[in-house]
Amino acid sequence: MRLITLSVLTLLSACSASTLTPESHSDSAQAHYISVFHTNDHHGRFWHNDKGEYGMAARATLLKQLRAQAKQRGDTVLLLSGGDINTGIPESDLQHAEPDFKAMTLLGYDAMAIGNHEFDNPLAVLDKQQRWADFPLLSANIIDKRNGEPAYTPYTLLQRDNLNIAILGLTTTDTAKIANPDFIGNFDFIEPATATKNMLPKIERRNPDIVIAVTHMGHYSNAQHGINAPGDVTLARNLPKGAVDMIIGGHSQEPVCMAAKNSNNDSYRPGMPCQPDNQNGIWIMQAHEWGKYVGHARFKLLGEELTLESYELIPVNLKDATGEWVGDYINKDQEMLDFLTPYQQKGQEKLSVTLGHTEVHLQGDRNKVRFGQTNLGQLITQAQMNHVDADFAVISGGGIRDSISQGDIDYKDILRVHPFKNRIGYIEFSGREAFAYISKVASYPVDSGAYAHFNQVAPVCEGDELVSVRIDGQPLELDKTYRMSINSYNAAGGDGYPRLNTDTRFVDTGDSDASILSEYVSKHSPIKAINVPHPVTCQ
Repeated sequence: MRLITLSVLTLLSACSASTLTPESHSDSAQAHYISVFHTNDHHGRFWHNDKGEYGMAARATLLKQLRAQAKQRGDTVLLLSGGDINTGIPESDLQHAEPDFKAMTLLGYDAMAIGNHEFDNPLAVLDKQQRWADFPLLSANIIDKRNGEPAYTPYTLLQRDNLNIAILGLTTTDTAKIANPDFIGNFDFIEPATATKNMLPKIERRNPDIVIAVTHMGHYSNAQHGINAPGDVTLARNLPKGAVDMIIGGHSQEPVCMAAKNSNNDSYRPGMPCQPDNQNGIWIMQAHEWGKYVGHARFKLLGEELTLESYELIPVNLKDATGEWVGDYINKDQEMLDFLTPYQQKGQEKLSVTLGHTEVHLQGDRNKVRFGQTNLGQLITQAQMNHVDADFAVISGGGIRDSISQGDIDYKDILRVHPFKNRIGYIEFSGREAFAYISKVASYPVDSGAYAHFNQVAPVCEGDELVSVRIDGQPLELDKTYRMSINSYNAAGGDGYPRLNTDTRFVDTGDSDASILSEYVSKHSPIKAINVPHPVTCQ
């Protein structure tokens, strides 16, 4: 039975309950060192930002240096991703993340977890992305309803330097409610611990020396996941002790650096020391987001004992609050820069046309649109409502992905707000049905993508109970017909909204949210101050 030594936390725990044969392991007299490099939640950041931060060309330089150092030490090297390559930067979104996946191939990634944003496009796009990548996209808990088998490759086995290394993929079960239902309708998302336990006997028959889970589930300290699906900590606690050696995660988009047992260091800043989490003898690591860091864990395997020798999050050209570089500036790899430049130029050509101007900052930050109504939410819903001549409108806060700064607005700004290519439609139903629908979605909590933004809807309350609403300033009439605008994602049941697109009254215009917002901005520029209503709630 292999032991995992918790050298960083100075803890010791028993390890794998798997029945690995002695012949499957390295000679106990010879130590093997493994350098595991990892990133997660890339979200289209193949190019450096306007400040010159991160980007895959700088990452290429850093990884070449790290690989060379590891090779000189005699380390076995792995490069892994916690998923969510798609969606976030228009230049990437317009090209279905082709530059991102192909660059990951050039960087030498060994495997990645399938993230929820891998389902932002039709499944044919994900199939194409797998062809662009010469490494496997893994998930053991996405099950094809038609045959009860994993819909994607559940795990892979790598043979490196006389070591057998098993890598298992897992995806958040929240994908079932936050991905586009039209794309994932044939899938079940089963509990990750169940999927892992189902796969471990198959993996163990391959006699692995190390078992790694690459996950897109989120790290929630002490398993306090709130409204989110359970994440990596819950997974680790629900597995046999040591069944998995480490979890390389993503989804919660944070640096996992522990201040104490079960307490993450929320004050972590680039360049500070970082200590990963450990639960039930399993190391848990996550490298924030966007390629801002490359995580580096170095392990020692001696016989059946695995020890974490060191861990760090290495900044990739990050600036501090004063605008100074954190650590040494990393020069961009010219070969990677030459590869990516045509993709960047192609995207820029499509995005650089000025559409209009705003005199105010349009608020779309995640920590605002999931907690309250904003002026950008009103602008978006007004544009969609006008497009289909609706009486009122709704959109979930998770469909608003960025702010628009005061000044000129171009198509790139629009696509940052609306990267998902949702179509706008409408439905006509009675006031009675409208009230039931409004009551339902208005109850969705803050701090979630489901939080509802309304236009032309005002509450009528008795105490803490919603008894009626006003539509366009007038009391809702139960027998009157009302038209509501809504995007295809929410109409398909996305974010847990009542499904409407199977109703014969629902009309899909086929026009995208980005094109409708672009048209509205062009017609109504300059955008001036927008009245932000109170939430449709009686709390």
